[in-house]
Amino acid sequence: MFRNILPALVLGLSALLSAASVHAEDQKAEQLHIRGSIVAYRGSALKVKTREGEAVDVTLADGWKLASVANAAVADIKPGDFVGIASLPSEGGGDGALEVLIFPPSMKGAGEGSYGWDLKPNSSMTNATVADAVKGVDGRTVTVSYHGKEKKISIPDGTPVVTIAPATKDDLVPGAVVFISAEKAASGPLAHQVLVGKNGVVPPM
Repeated sequence: MFRNILPALVLGLSALLSAASVHAEDQKAEQLHIRGSIVAYRGSALKVKTREGEAVDVTLADGWKLASVANAAVADIKPGDFVGIASLPSEGGGDGALEVLIFPPSMKGAGEGSYGWDLKPNSSMTNATVADAVKGVDGRTVTVSYHGKEKKISIPDGTPVVTIAPATKDDLVPGAVVFISAEKAASGPLAHQVLVGKNGVVPPM
């Protein structure tokens, strides 16, 4: 089943973590990330209570895509894997991961680069290929490469590590946690992709 839905996920979610990498002059609409829990879902309308406590009505665009996340582990990260890592600068130098998304192989290259992210103040998102995965003296460290550059990111114990998994509209129930990549429209947020939590796993990005 997962193999069958991958093409749709690749088309629909390749921009999910890459909107921030688009240069402002190339943007057709301002990009929004909506994090919260579902209040109600019907047809092309999704009402979400954001993490800030605001109720937001999201319109689902024609052909919108849906997926969920499943638990993974640092040990699952192998050289050559394509990952998306949200991180913060560490006091001792370098970056410390806030979360890690292991992309399916078919999504390799989606939004490649390192750019500002809005998970937390001063956070960044790095979508890159794993050059090295090691256990270091100061904890777990992953070296990633993108656009000819390298970056070392430590992954503290307890950091959420997930991968993309299937979902259906039946998973859009009140209380389910969502991460929505949307664009700002005159009528409100217009979403092309939705990640929904299920089986106790929530989108950490």
